[in-house]
Amino acid sequence: MTFQVHDHALWRSFREGEKKALGQLVERYYRPLKHYGLKFRVDEAVVEDAIQELFLQLWQNRLQINETESVKHYLLKALRHHILQHVRVQKRLAFEELDWDTTILEDIDSETLLIHQESFASLTKTIQVQLAALPAREREALYLRYYENLSIPEIAETMHVNRQSVSNFLQKALNKLRTRWLVPLAYLSCIIF
Repeated sequence: MTFQVHDHALWRSFREGEKKALGQLVERYYRPLKHYGLKFRVDEAVVEDAIQELFLQLWQNRLQINETESVKHYLLKALRHHILQHVRVQKRLAFEELDWDTTILEDIDSETLLIHQESFASLTKTIQVQLAALPAREREALYLRYYENLSIPEIAETMHVNRQSVSNFLQKALNKLRTRWLVPLAYLSCIIF
């Protein structure tokens, strides 16, 4: 049984009132949801509260919730909504001013880290610097596309923009990264040769 098919079965069971199915969804998606939530640069406690509130509301409203094509997409979108609601209520940041974290995921294979530690650290720093230079919306679109593997329509729905905007965010970000990455490489190759 594929992961997505299993998700659909869990989702159906949860909607039918099976607490165990909701528990399995929490176990499966808590960590990716927390990682995504922390990218909004809000307190960890805010993210944890938002996740808890999300699953509590899911349980309370299970009879009104429809089937979904992607459970992961549904949960990411819902968590984003909860975090933005919190930010709006607290009036700490304007919606457009949310910053986006550019750190690399920490659970990388330790053996690989030991073997390639020096070059990996340099590459990681370069990537973080390049990503930090991108506007927040472009960084979020890249994260959702290449880390969470969401489709462009799913990203558009999650970010509350149209599909063309998502395509533009991705294209602009990738073009900027290519340009910034290739210029230093071209300069380095000129020095070497």
